[in-house]
Amino acid sequence: MAAGAAEAAAAVVEVGSAGQFEELLRLRAKSLLVVHFWAPWAPQCAQMNDVMAELAKEHPQVSFVKLEAEAVPEVSEKYEISSVPTFLFFKNSQKIDRLDGAHAPELTKKVQRHASSGSFSPSGGEHPKEDLSLRLKKLIHAAPCMLFMKGTPQEPRCGFSKQMVEILNKHNIQFSSFDIFSDEEVRQGLKTYSNWPTYPQLYVSGELIGGLDIIKELEASKELDTICPKAPKLEERLKVLTNKASVMLFMKGNKQEAKCGFSRQILEILNSTGIEYETFDILEDEEVRQGLKAYSNWPTYPQLYVKGELVGGLDIVKELKENGELLPILKGE
Repeated sequence: MAAGAAEAAAAVVEVGSAGQFEELLRLRAKSLLVVHFWAPWAPQCAQMNDVMAELAKEHPQVSFVKLEAEAVPEVSEKYEISSVPTFLFFKNSQKIDRLDGAHAPELTKKVQRHASSGSFSPSGGEHPKEDLSLRLKKLIHAAPCMLFMKGTPQEPRCGFSKQMVEILNKHNIQFSSFDIFSDEEVRQGLKTYSNWPTYPQLYVSGELIGGLDIIKELEASKELDTICPKAPKLEERLKVLTNKASVMLFMKGNKQEAKCGFSRQILEILNSTGIEYETFDILEDEEVRQGLKAYSNWPTYPQLYVKGELVGGLDIVKELKENGELLPILKGE
């Protein structure tokens, strides 16, 4: 029994530096590489490490890696790891899939699928086609205005997608996006589903509007503003959000599940005061995440507000607690 446990532990490699990680990507390029971005303070990460150890026993041909997200920030930033646990899947040194959160069944499913995809293709038939069609329908209805593009609005990966994002932003149009590079099934399937062979593709209320040329025509004819939903001015939105409750905490995660060590610490302090407060998860809204930094002139998270006024981040809240000033401030005295 002890030998089996040691074998499982050895099957999961721990990486402690960016150089070590890059070297591992090169060395294991031929096999599937599953990387767990974790944190020692998060109990859900410990559970997923156990799941990974079991999967390592079942899939000896797969390489499993643990990487402490906050200890190797350059790797976490490169792959946009904003919460733990997060799993990335690599083949031929390229990222092919991602899983955010502690979902053991989903992790198992993805490992099985990617581990077997090299040796045989998934079976065809009617059912997967129906599933894809349903999935595409959900995706195009995921927001009132949906852009399917190469890359993200922050980092477009082709000139046409970049131009499309610039036009939508110029007209203050509120849109969500889907990176077609992140999912080959969606990338190919949507061309057939919408009978439109190229990207980007813009949808409003689930209906295809068209690609870049059509959006340029609509802009020229001044019809674009009537078709697409407008975003509320960001400053007005931030003012409403910071005043949503008497005490508002902008953090990574929420009251139930902090997604970084600093956010977890500030929750513990606030919970110890017994004061009612609301939270906003900045990982759920990139516009708020970036905009609030400029609005409050405070570059990091978490951020604590009382009656719409910024109190500060974790260090300031710790000081106020030690000085006995935190409770009166939270009460608005």
